[in-house]
Amino acid sequence: MPTISIEQKLLSQLLARHGLQHDVEQMASQLPLLGTDIDTCDESTLDIEIFPDRPDLLSGETLAKAIRPFLHGAKSEPSLNVEKGAIQMHVDSALEHIRPVILGAVVRNVETGTNAEEKDEFIKALMEHQEKLHFALGRGRRRASIGVHDLAKIAPPFYVKAAPGSTSFCPLAMTEELTLDEILSTHPKGMDYAHLLEGMESYPVIFDSNNEVLSFPPIINGNHTTVSHATSDFFIDVTGWDRRACESSLMLIALQLAERGGQIESVEVSGYDGKIEHLPIAHPIEHQVTQRLLDGLLGRNLTDEEISASINRMGGEYLGRIPATEFTSTTVTKMSDVVEGDSILTFAMPRWRFDILHPVDLVEDVAIGHGYEDLGNDVPKAPLTAVPRGDTHIRRRLRESLQGLGFMQIQSLTLSNDFDQFEAMRWPPMGEVTRITNPITIDHTLLRQYLLPGLFRLMASNRHHDLPQAVYELGTVIRDHKNGDRFAFLVAEQGGGFAAIRGRIQALLRDMGATEYTIKPLKGTMGPWLTGRCAKVVINDVHVGCFGEMDPAVSAQYELRVPLNGAEFDIVALRSVLPDPV
Repeated sequence: MPTISIEQKLLSQLLARHGLQHDVEQMASQLPLLGTDIDTCDESTLDIEIFPDRPDLLSGETLAKAIRPFLHGAKSEPSLNVEKGAIQMHVDSALEHIRPVILGAVVRNVETGTNAEEKDEFIKALMEHQEKLHFALGRGRRRASIGVHDLAKIAPPFYVKAAPGSTSFCPLAMTEELTLDEILSTHPKGMDYAHLLEGMESYPVIFDSNNEVLSFPPIINGNHTTVSHATSDFFIDVTGWDRRACESSLMLIALQLAERGGQIESVEVSGYDGKIEHLPIAHPIEHQVTQRLLDGLLGRNLTDEEISASINRMGGEYLGRIPATEFTSTTVTKMSDVVEGDSILTFAMPRWRFDILHPVDLVEDVAIGHGYEDLGNDVPKAPLTAVPRGDTHIRRRLRESLQGLGFMQIQSLTLSNDFDQFEAMRWPPMGEVTRITNPITIDHTLLRQYLLPGLFRLMASNRHHDLPQAVYELGTVIRDHKNGDRFAFLVAEQGGGFAAIRGRIQALLRDMGATEYTIKPLKGTMGPWLTGRCAKVVINDVHVGCFGEMDPAVSAQYELRVPLNGAEFDIVALRSVLPDPV
């Protein structure tokens, strides 16, 4: 989860603007419900983890706005205070197939701090917020990219054009001009994001009325627009392919600046299609939820007063209800079916709440705002007799056998990475690998194909504990994008040679009812096994698993210097050849 650091002094100032007091104990007890959690806290700084479904809380300023109604009972503000501005931005029609969504906003008179240190902290927080939004909403700047500029250094109106690769300007933090093609091939930011413009003959560039380059989205801004200690008026541009992600990003940056006393002004944007908009849009989005859906999911009938108080805590506004007969079927979208006698509840929610995708999300907000501890009790209205999984018995028997042999069961993450799964273990991929498109960390980039790497990681984390250590896992692996079940175990012990691991395998197979099986030597160097000290188990001509001593070279990859032995078996293959006594 992303983490934000907030100065205690800043948070106190942001709340004091509205006559509220900063209470760390109250935040620690209540914030997990809102979608955050305090990671560390000292006299000067709060480190707060933000849950992935709340990208609107990724700055100290937007978090402060959210906690005012949630913690302090303040009146929510789902609309944005936007004054009509005179600045215009014209978008070339050629941008339709290059980067079609172009948005802009102005924020004036922002209080950035009273001294150089506070101004530095503000600029750093602004840049960090940008990058977090690039990741959370922009999907690595593909869907949305943000540019923030010093308005005093640029001359409106602005023009967004499709420029050739020979167009040159001085990029951020540089003193010499580069062409767009040179930026994409030699500049660090250009090389990082060149793939977003791959195959294009011309590129999106934002110019001011003096024909100076403000920005080359989604790559880099011009150097002369850099935000500095003297900046108090800001111009924000957001470009991309996803209108909703771009609009949320624009409003959240503007909101961050507005929380510091700034006044948001609209920008008149003439789109590639000639459509004229004044952005950002001030009014909230109205959502409808049926009373039946709300009551059915919460298990309790809430009064209008309770609903209003609950949604106010979450930053929205309850607009009331109307009978379902007054709600035409063409208006009902993304809702549960409306039945006779039902009511339609209408909520106004901030446009920057990117996480609200479905009426169920509104039900969740009402539940969080009301409090889970007071939703009442209910019992199932229908018989819910369970049907056992087909592999229930073999999994139970495996657990009993392994635990009887002295193993402790663990559960590791299904997410892994190429180093653990293939490089360190010396195993090849089995079919296609299921990879994460936008991984949060380099440790979690794919779905695992083997279980033993997770056991190695666990042993590495516990290498300071006494021996022996014996752990096992029954878990899911994903091969060729399909789920499969395997079990593996790993033992760290002095004197644990091949005879010890072979004895454990024979005891396990006896417990599983395998009366006839063959143990064959493994050939080659594939896998983590020590050559000549490993074998595979074959039952009825089916290869069900491998076991043996671990190669010290593999153990060294995890800083393990004790003798290790272990095994990994395919539960599906075992089930196909072993009788089920139940």
